Amino acid sequence: MNKMPKRMIETSFTAEDEKIETTLRPQFLKDYIGQEKLKSNLSVYIKAALQRGEPLDHALFFGPPGLGKTTLAGIIANEMGVGIKITSGPAIEKPGELAAILNNLQPGDVLFIDEIHRLPRTVEEVLYPAMEDFQIDIIIGKNGESTKSVRLELPHFTLIGATTRSGLLSAPLRDRFGLNEHLEYYSHDELKQIILNSARKLSVEITDDGAMEMAKRSRGTPRLANRMLKRVRDFAQIKFDGVITQEAAEYALELMKVDRDGLDELDRNYLRMIIKNFAGGPVGIDTIAASLGEDSGTIEDVCEPYLLQNGYINRTPKGRVATDKAYDHIGLI
Repeated sequence: MNKMPKRMIETSFTAEDEKIETTLRPQFLKDYIGQEKLKSNLSVYIKAALQRGEPLDHALFFGPPGLGKTTLAGIIANEMGVGIKITSGPAIEKPGELAAILNNLQPGDVLFIDEIHRLPRTVEEVLYPAMEDFQIDIIIGKNGESTKSVRLELPHFTLIGATTRSGLLSAPLRDRFGLNEHLEYYSHDELKQIILNSARKLSVEITDDGAMEMAKRSRGTPRLANRMLKRVRDFAQIKFDGVITQEAAEYALELMKVDRDGLDELDRNYLRMIIKNFAGGPVGIDTIAASLGEDSGTIEDVCEPYLLQNGYINRTPKGRVATDKAYDHIGLI
């Protein structure tokens, strides 16, 4: 069983937070901040599909967690005026389970599969004819003369797959997506606007400086920005008369062990371990994970993308190597 990331802002995520997070998500493209190129392209694809009276082509969104893949799936369904069914790769264990989901879709519906790279191979093979021909073959009966294959016609639908690890997708599955889009990290200004919008929806009083302080520490990720906002508002409510100022944000985030560059305790332990235990590297991912007591998938999906993007580590054929920026950040230069 995979271990959960040891992140202060992640572990404080509750069922109530999830309900609130759903209300913070934009419902239409015009309300979606960031990913401008992707948003512009999607607008064209959606308008063209609507004019032809067809479902949108199957789409694959990939990139680090928390960048808005699930939100975009919901927006596409809203823009197309259709329903959406949401599931995940690990949740579909048998071909029959996927067949049941597909058979219950209405014409034009969106089927969103998160972490689609984790679909079992036998389930994935059911998707191939469903995506191309809108048909599936099911086996009726058990071994013997009564066993037969029955072909079911499916309504035309749009499959939207999301993955944090596109390299683990099989080539046959990847090739069946007509739209293949990569989500980028968000700028500080974009995150600031997201935080201000979310604060307004939550009826939280916030200053521009307070929003920017959180934006700088949000690792380029809207999900983390919104979670920070919900936790910082608690400190602001108790310690700062309910107003999230820059001072309030700094105070709260320091207590949450999120530093000025957005690195948390896991990130710093990661860098410190490479530098002190392995002389700066190179060191393999499995060795890093074992030393930190974390799952290697957590390290690769949650921790490393931001560290790579911001120049704290390099990947080499022999393993991970800490950069001068990493040495400087943890105070060893």
